[in-house]
Order: sequence, then C-alpha cells, then structure tokens
Amino acid sequence: MKYTCQDFRSADLQILIHHIYEYKKGIRNLVLHTMNKDEQDKAEVLLKQRGMHYLIRIVNNEKINIFFGNPDCIQVVESFGNKSLSAFTPEQDFILGIMLGYDRNQQCLRYLSRKKKGKEKEFLSCA
Repeated sequence: MKYTCQDFRSADLQILIHHIYEYKKGIRNLVLHTMNKDEQDKAEVLLKQRGMHYLIRIVNNEKINIFFGNPDCIQVVESFGNKSLSAFTPEQDFILGIMLGYDRNQQCLRYLSRKKKGKEKEFLSCA
C-alpha cells in the first residue's frame, strides 16, 4: 500500500518518528514504543525505510510494543521470548530497563523489589 505524508500525522506515528530521530542521534541504543495496533503497517514502513532493526510484540487486541535500535539490543530482547513485559523475570526486566536507558539506581531498586516479591510468592506456594 502506498502512503502519503497525511497518513503519518497521528500522535503515535509522530512520537515514533521522534524516537527514530533520538536513536539516529545516539541518544538511545534501544527504544520501546507502545502504539495502536491499527497503525502497525505504517510503523513498519517507517522503520524499514530507515533501515532500523526492530521487533514487534502484541500487547493486546489494540496495542503493540515495538522495540527498535541497536541489533545486539534487539537480539537480547528476542532472547527473552515472546511474552508480555509483566512476565519478564526480575533479571530480564532489569536488563531491559538498563538497555532502555532508565535510571540505574531506580532499576536496582525495582530489581530488588521484584526479587523480594518472587521469594514471597515462592514461600507462600510452599505452604
């Protein structure tokens, strides 16, 4: 399908274009962009035109997550399997947060909190 500039005016696509700009300028190594599933084809056109490495994961009937950026980072995310972000292990969640450029100290606190919750669940399931 052939698109015109008007087809890329939605907020989701404008934000995606900005994320691509940030990646190309070296601000980010990996981007996670959540958007409306109805615009997936247009998003893929933008990413392919710019030679971006990307991975798409379905969130629900309406939303998708698009990971794009450094090929090595994409390969790491692919290695986590095709599961929702909430199903990531504490270690996977930590790695993803660091690759996305989130604050390291906050990621450490998040990791410790998730590990603690996991141990509590483990303890309760043994009772």
